[in-house]
Amino acid sequence: MSASAVVPILAQNACDLEAVDDGPTAALVRQRLNTMGPLSMLFYQQPLEPVSGKGVWLYDADGKAYLDVYNNVPVLGHCHPAVVEAVGQTMATLNTHTRYLNRAMHDYSERLLDRIGMLDGRLVFTCSGSEANDLAIRLAQKCTGKTGVIVSEAAYHGNTHLVTQVSPSSYKTGGVPDWVEVLNLDPLLALTEPDRELIPELIRPLLNQLDQAIERLNQRGYGCAALLADSVFSSDGVVTHPEGFLTPLAERVQQQGGWWIADEVQPGFGRCGDSFWGFQHHQQRGANPIAPDVVTLGKPMGNGFPVAGLVASQAAFAELNQDIGYFNTFGGSHAAVAAATAVLNVLERDNLQQQAQDVGHHLKTGLQRLCERLPTAQRCRGVGLFYGLDLQWNDRPDADDATFTSAVINHLRHQGVLIGAAGKAGNTLKIRPSLCFERQHAEHFLTALESALEDVGASAG
Repeated sequence: MSASAVVPILAQNACDLEAVDDGPTAALVRQRLNTMGPLSMLFYQQPLEPVSGKGVWLYDADGKAYLDVYNNVPVLGHCHPAVVEAVGQTMATLNTHTRYLNRAMHDYSERLLDRIGMLDGRLVFTCSGSEANDLAIRLAQKCTGKTGVIVSEAAYHGNTHLVTQVSPSSYKTGGVPDWVEVLNLDPLLALTEPDRELIPELIRPLLNQLDQAIERLNQRGYGCAALLADSVFSSDGVVTHPEGFLTPLAERVQQQGGWWIADEVQPGFGRCGDSFWGFQHHQQRGANPIAPDVVTLGKPMGNGFPVAGLVASQAAFAELNQDIGYFNTFGGSHAAVAAATAVLNVLERDNLQQQAQDVGHHLKTGLQRLCERLPTAQRCRGVGLFYGLDLQWNDRPDADDATFTSAVINHLRHQGVLIGAAGKAGNTLKIRPSLCFERQHAEHFLTALESALEDVGASAG
């Protein structure tokens, strides 16, 4: 598939280095380029230099506060004291690799495995979601004896060599290799929460696509090793409905001898509100819920500390171990486990999954009202505290909705609200704040967003 059909993820809300104003910011940008090079992208037309954070807020050197509605890594909020204390105390005591016994690691693993509920599941620690997805693909290819992988059209699953090849939104030129097939989710992008009776009719075209993709992989001699799916399809613009639509796709792949890899790097750890994991959002109301063969974890797992992992069966890991095994120096270190344990403790203690459900409902209601009032706000999709809001400059065929969306994002940045973009056309606002986000924060965001849409819409003409 050609990359031209998808706005690259690194181009969305990217800084135009030629347009940075002179002054301290420009000097710092030059220093960054001179030391880190062009691969290190920046957000916003005028890049931001935050110097501190607390909860849902970031602060610059002048003390200006920015409401962070974008960054889902600090799932508990920036600099959460429980995580800071846990990591600090552990670093002051012991932090080493995983070839030693570590009671805290084994206790955490039991708790996490119980949360996932996989029969005979085992947890392997990594440092990043990229590593977790990389190992998941290798595991699926080894255990199925097949090579092909199916992903969504604008998927992003990480940045190792292997995972980049199954991330269409990473490509600026060219496209995915011929052992990778993509699914077009456009039929679902216009949906919010359709009547469940319509689900079979809505899913049939996707199943047809999937069958054709599997057949092409078979014809090329690869076979289908896995369907790799971010459970809320965040890079595609956040696709969460109809509930359960992912289940028949995953089941079809499993029937053909492939695996379902549930990428929970973005939706996991309570963000979906109605479920702790994104894949459970599709399971809980399905007629015949099935389970993923692998679940991958990342970003929110350590609230900003680099810890990630994947869960698969004992038998699967044993088969891979016969050939190559796996070891990760820093994955599952004492400090990483301390951070992950603190995150799980606070999620449970503060009932943040329920807060995501309650505040998310309030936020979604506000977004839907914006869609009713403003022609530039087209539709919102999502669940819990993860939403995509499609923007449209106007209904002219030549309208550049991605440029309009970027202008809205930069307008919000100057209003003190941080947000990002998503979707293959680059015209979807990606809304995923920390789970400590409260109704007052939602109201603050909705007010700023309405103002930005009106101001940018008027200036754009």
